[in-house]
Amino acid sequence: MIRVGIIGASGFAGGELIRLVTQHPELELTFLGGSSNVGRRPAELHPGLRLDLGLTIEAVTDLSGRCDVVFLATPAPASAELAARLADQVPCVIDLSGAFRIRTPELHERWYPQVERQAELADRFVYGVPELVGDQLVGASLISLPGCYATAITLGLAPLTLGLGLNLKTVLVDGKSGSSGGGIQLRTADLHPLRAGAIAPYAPVGHRHAAEVGDFLDRSKPGTIGRLTMSAYGVSHVRGLLASSYVFTDDAVDARELQRAYLRFYKNNRFVRVRRNTETLIPVPDPQAVLGSNYCDVTVLHDPEGERIVVLAALDNMVKGAAGQGIQALNLRFSLPEETGLTMQPVMPA
Repeated sequence: MIRVGIIGASGFAGGELIRLVTQHPELELTFLGGSSNVGRRPAELHPGLRLDLGLTIEAVTDLSGRCDVVFLATPAPASAELAARLADQVPCVIDLSGAFRIRTPELHERWYPQVERQAELADRFVYGVPELVGDQLVGASLISLPGCYATAITLGLAPLTLGLGLNLKTVLVDGKSGSSGGGIQLRTADLHPLRAGAIAPYAPVGHRHAAEVGDFLDRSKPGTIGRLTMSAYGVSHVRGLLASSYVFTDDAVDARELQRAYLRFYKNNRFVRVRRNTETLIPVPDPQAVLGSNYCDVTVLHDPEGERIVVLAALDNMVKGAAGQGIQALNLRFSLPEETGLTMQPVMPA
């Protein structure tokens, strides 16, 4: 069995990791770490998890010999400090925060000015998009998971840049996500009377997840991206997000070529479903059609009148956008079948 530790076990992502780890046939949960909830049982913090794990939240000390892999479901500043401590204590650290997602130092400082990290340590992290860098995850000691929006955007754009090798002049991303993406900390804007029914433009002129996508794809040729910018909105869902990317390029494409390119690019990937948006009772991708699963649904459309490509990508931000993708990366890291522990189908209606 692979021994797993989770630090930040009291948060939403931490709870989702506990749920997925405890149903995985090859994993054993051996450590739960935190600070403000030391001594409490997981079932106290996560009402859906009535499990007798024999574990309580502990302060993080030396984990040598206790874990084979540790997930950091902590804020970025805490992850930067913890990763430095744990890098030489455990064989593998998988970070769910933004501390190590952006490789370029100047870009990191712009979007994460409060996160001080060791440059040498940052260079050792693999940016963990399993579908795109799976071979780099095998045996990796440090893995930085993409953000939830970044996962959807990257999986949506990769067939254009990495598959077709297109040069994208401009990419405009419209992102809409549920309230769980904001984490467990209480903010006035997240109070139910203000959030219910809302479409709140919380990042209308830029988002750091777009910056990490640009940083990753800039280093992943053959295609290029000139400008990539994003507007993000909070909606009244709890789970799920939709990233709509409007792509402008001088390269000639048509609808049939695009559909074939996406099907070809993802034909061997279990968790990316390339869809026609009219194939079901409701237009897809729709976040509610992936909730509770590790799927990302992707649709590509050609808009000749607007001279643009429209790419839509939907996922559950708590699963494929966080904990599920973490388990997927772990499976690849330890040479397990990629789908192990992740075969659950979406729950709908939800």
